[in-house]
Amino acid sequence: MKICNICHKISGSGEDHLDCVQKRSVELENEDFKSKITENLQLSNNSQDLGVEVKAILEHLSRDKDSDE
Repeated sequence: MKICNICHKISGSGEDHLDCVQKRSVELENEDFKSKITENLQLSNNSQDLGVEVKAILEHLSRDKDSDE
């Protein structure tokens, strides 16, 4: 038995729990997506072409990214 490095609970398999590993992977992909969304949409070049709803969502996501750091 071993302690899972992610959730710090006992793991019977001697390795990190599979669901913990998958959850960490999804979280990292989500953070990567958030950090690159403005680059992918070229927000700085065509912000006037986006709808009000899309602008609000992108601003919210970029605020989340800034507050996490």
